[in-house]
Amino acid sequence: MIDLIKYPVLTEKATRLLEKNQYTFKVDSRLNKTAIKSTVEVLFGVKVIAVNTYNPPRKSRRLGRFKGFKSNYKRVIITLRPDESIPLFSES
Repeated sequence: MIDLIKYPVLTEKATRLLEKNQYTFKVDSRLNKTAIKSTVEVLFGVKVIAVNTYNPPRKSRRLGRFKGFKSNYKRVIITLRPDESIPLFSES
């Protein structure tokens, strides 16, 4: 279950969304919104209000004369209740 959520995304936009109690993660591209919601609720013990997903375009890579693509992934923005937070992102 923990392999489904790969890691948190820490960009400028993701940092701004923390003020609105929204958290950004990179997840397995095969997950749907319902599975993401239940996984986050079980792992972190919080109540999820909304789940927004985004599939960024694939980036091409080249190694010598061989062309290919980087692996595909899905980015998720999770909105929590105003009184809850994920301790991984909490400021010290």
